[in-house]
Amino acid sequence: MSDEFETTNAGSSHTRPIQAGNVKKGGFAMLKGRPCRVVEVSTSKTGKHGHAKASIVGIDIFTAKKLDENCPTSHNMLEPIVTRTQYAIIHWEDSGFLHLLDASGNLRMDLSWPLGRDDKILEEWKKQLEAGQTPNCTVISACGEEKVLGPNEK
Repeated sequence: MSDEFETTNAGSSHTRPIQAGNVKKGGFAMLKGRPCRVVEVSTSKTGKHGHAKASIVGIDIFTAKKLDENCPTSHNMLEPIVTRTQYAIIHWEDSGFLHLLDASGNLRMDLSWPLGRDDKILEEWKKQLEAGQTPNCTVISACGEEKVLGPNEK
């Protein structure tokens, strides 16, 4: 009789702990369970119950919704592990799906540019492809989600 073990992913590899008092503007934090870029951090003085509070405001990196959270500065929060990968765009489908090539030569065809999001960027990429050029894009990844960014997006 042999034992079989299955592995599961609890999602813990998508985040790391960070003390609320160490969250900085321009960094990342999980707010209301969503990965956000921090746009504002303010702290209140220690109150009669002994804890200074941090008020953190962020923009969801995938939906662009504004979220906020209040937390004692001494408590832990979660910081999403955010990665950025550069790709060359080699083809665009009418459905919005992009054919992307990474630096190692691996092809991806599973990401799309949502139609109506910013048609000017898509039109510029199409013009570059038609002219025989290879436009580049960045894909941001966090918490199991991915999004294609335009040239001026962070």
